[in-house]
Amino acid sequence: MPRREGPAHVVTTSRVYKGKRYETHLLRRTYREGVHVRNVTLANLSHLPAHLIDLIRRGLKGEQFFSPSDAFEILSTHQHGHVAAILGMIEHLKLDKILGKEATPERQCVLGMIVARIIRPHSKLATTRSWKTTSIPECLGLEETNEDDLYKALDWLLTRQGNVEVEFARRHLKEGKLTLYDTTSTYLEGRCCPLARLGHNRDGRKDKLQVNFGLLSNEDGCPVSVRVFAGNTSDPKTLSAQVKQIRGDFDLSSVTIVGDRGMITTARIREDLKGQEGVDWITALRAPQIQKLREAGTIQLELFDERDLAEVRDPAFPNERLIVCRNPFLTEERRRKREELLVATEKSLAKIAVSVEKGRLKGREEIALRVGKELGRFKVGKHFELKIAEKSFRYSRNTKRIEREAALDGFYVIRTNVPKAKLSAHAAVRAYKNLSKIERAFRSMKTIDLEVRPVFHWAEKRVRAHIFLCMLAYYVQWHMQMALKPLLFFDEEIDEVNRRKSPVTPAARSESAERKDSTKRTVAGKPAHSFRTLLEDLGTIARNRVRSKLAQGASFNLLTEPTSEQREVFRLLGVSLSA
Repeated sequence: MPRREGPAHVVTTSRVYKGKRYETHLLRRTYREGVHVRNVTLANLSHLPAHLIDLIRRGLKGEQFFSPSDAFEILSTHQHGHVAAILGMIEHLKLDKILGKEATPERQCVLGMIVARIIRPHSKLATTRSWKTTSIPECLGLEETNEDDLYKALDWLLTRQGNVEVEFARRHLKEGKLTLYDTTSTYLEGRCCPLARLGHNRDGRKDKLQVNFGLLSNEDGCPVSVRVFAGNTSDPKTLSAQVKQIRGDFDLSSVTIVGDRGMITTARIREDLKGQEGVDWITALRAPQIQKLREAGTIQLELFDERDLAEVRDPAFPNERLIVCRNPFLTEERRRKREELLVATEKSLAKIAVSVEKGRLKGREEIALRVGKELGRFKVGKHFELKIAEKSFRYSRNTKRIEREAALDGFYVIRTNVPKAKLSAHAAVRAYKNLSKIERAFRSMKTIDLEVRPVFHWAEKRVRAHIFLCMLAYYVQWHMQMALKPLLFFDEEIDEVNRRKSPVTPAARSESAERKDSTKRTVAGKPAHSFRTLLEDLGTIARNRVRSKLAQGASFNLLTEPTSEQREVFRLLGVSLSA
């Protein structure tokens, strides 16, 4: 009778010898000879690693094994970590619900543009190209979106601006608390926008038309509202619109507006602020006003030999408080800068004098035009005495005027109508210096992060919507930066450090912040980041779309395993990283 063979299998036996256990793994095959069942050992597997023995045992039982490349294929890979962090913060802030309760195509497009602008600012056309390298389209359902959809979403966003800002004000502005307000400009490409005008350009692009926009924030610098104005609108002229918005749209009966000396002027106080019950303000005096106070004896310079702050009264400012401050560091800086500008101007004027003397430049008008151009470069023409004739030109320093101005170097005067019982002199100075938080927002929106400029839109409503979109992006970024302070080159103790010092002295960084700068490490010893490099690091978390070759049509998302530092980002933000 022929021998009938059965399948091979692995047999494991064990024995204990002198207190130690020994295992033997044999590859055997069973066969039958007549009525007898016998075994034959094909190989001794005991020398193999345990995981290989397990694979052989499973394979003999009928399991099939494939390499990852045989079993799965990666359909797509997109940057995801930074997208998940920003969308998580948007959801945490409920910004998506503020924009619209339903996930309409317009709302999703706006959310996509906010995320894309924080990650990598582009024009609307370039945005639809660049965000395909990220998980933005898949997360928000924008796979088929084009630039025309983004333009429609901008138009929709502008209709939501009022409601959004009212909600921001409800969250961040409180009765009687400080409100910061300042303006800046941004230039436009093209000449068709009705708002585009030549004006006081802060970008150094005097060849470009521009628009102005004013940003309103709470005392911590959290943005609440933005308004866009024609490019030739002076800063003070924008104030009345903000006052109406605060009192009307935001329904605040008591508020203190903080604005710089070029914003809250005497004319604005008289026309827009006085007589409005519940509206207080904090600003500063201009240099000519300070000179008048000194000439009237209100400011006595000898009082500041041993102090840096004094509160005074003057009949020219009835029912107002004047807080005179002297910063010795600012004194030296202004004197140094003035001397440099005077020397530079003298060099330019000397060249003109040589040209006139040698006859290369003639005529009173021609000489005056050339002199005026040079004086306009360095802005110290008031400190020179000029004598211009048809064939001669003389100049000299006006030493009396220079000495008169230099006597007040380092002095500035805070002007406010807030009663002393409500706000101390020190607190008023600190409130005015808080305007630096608005300036930080402008730097972030215009250059460092969000790049509001240049504006490529021509339609007025699109320009307004674009700047509002940038404010929303900064709103999200601001909250992220506040939460991520421990990981950033951010002084977490600056407010506490400067609270213990005179508000007149320059802001000082804490020891922990100095240590971050020198070591490039956080307190926990991890690499410190700027907000931009931290986003780039998060972008290394990829979202892979994987499809199984075995289970036809089955696919799933697989994320890159985050590092401990990346996990810490999501922990600080209070959001989850999900596929």
